[in-house]
Amino acid sequence: MKAIDLFAGCGGLSLGLSNSGIDIAAAYEYWEPALKVYRNNFEDHPIFHFDLQKVNDAIEHITKFKPDLIAGGPPCQDFSSAGKRDETGSRADLSVSFCDIVIGVKPKWFLMENVDRIEKSNVLKKIKNSLQNAGYGLTSVVLDASYCNVPQKRKRFFLIGKLGEVNGFILPNILNGLSTNRLSVREYFNDKLGTEFYYRHPRSYARRGIFSIDEPSPTIRGVNRPIPPGYSFHSGDPCHDLMKIRPLSTIERAQIQTFPKDFKWLGNKSTIEQLIGNAVPVNLAEFVGSNIINFENKKGSYDFKEIEEITLTK
Repeated sequence: MKAIDLFAGCGGLSLGLSNSGIDIAAAYEYWEPALKVYRNNFEDHPIFHFDLQKVNDAIEHITKFKPDLIAGGPPCQDFSSAGKRDETGSRADLSVSFCDIVIGVKPKWFLMENVDRIEKSNVLKKIKNSLQNAGYGLTSVVLDASYCNVPQKRKRFFLIGKLGEVNGFILPNILNGLSTNRLSVREYFNDKLGTEFYYRHPRSYARRGIFSIDEPSPTIRGVNRPIPPGYSFHSGDPCHDLMKIRPLSTIERAQIQTFPKDFKWLGNKSTIEQLIGNAVPVNLAEFVGSNIINFENKKGSYDFKEIEEITLTK
């Protein structure tokens, strides 16, 4: 299966899909720091510096690759819980651009990734209606990455479409494939971190900032700050001894996003942290890609009673 990755960022989605057996033919990105990191890690296919809001130009350029799958994670800040949400913002428009490009190129499959809050947006309703009218059966699902071989409680929304299918077509396969237990940081690193507790800067001090390696990490964000002087312990902090606590390094945070240790990062520290925080966890993308490959190779289930039961028990 040949895929195109739109809004590719530093390559988390590309790497995960590639690991699942999907061939990435090309990628598209506009932000220069992300382009540099992507090019430094992927030499087997091109990445194009492209403004994907120019939909007609994008359709013409992408059609030449004849992709079986168009995948992408349009920038999600206008739907994110971090900061003010604005469905009329330019980043929300990029989700519509993704939809219009899919309809214009009309690959057999598409995969769109975003924050879970997009589920409540009018933009998503518009996108779904357009894609269904174009002949796609749709499956939408919010996945907690810690059930998908990622040591992180990160929820991400996926919209998967295939021409000629019914809605919900791949949902039983996805839900049946989830782990029954969350993956902890200790299980992933095998004690290589050399610490039992670490600091993750909270969005507000009403939330805890200290975590144990015996649980999944909280969401890796685009900032990485040291423990502030005079940190006031939270009731939920598992350790109250600062001598036993440290922040994670940039590379450790990238590994919690399941990038390989030898992945090459470029840029200043703040830029790299932002790239890491914005990325799709590699193993989460691989999980979704594997489900697409498996469904393509062997027809999935249409037992919608089963879908309901699985949803209630997961």
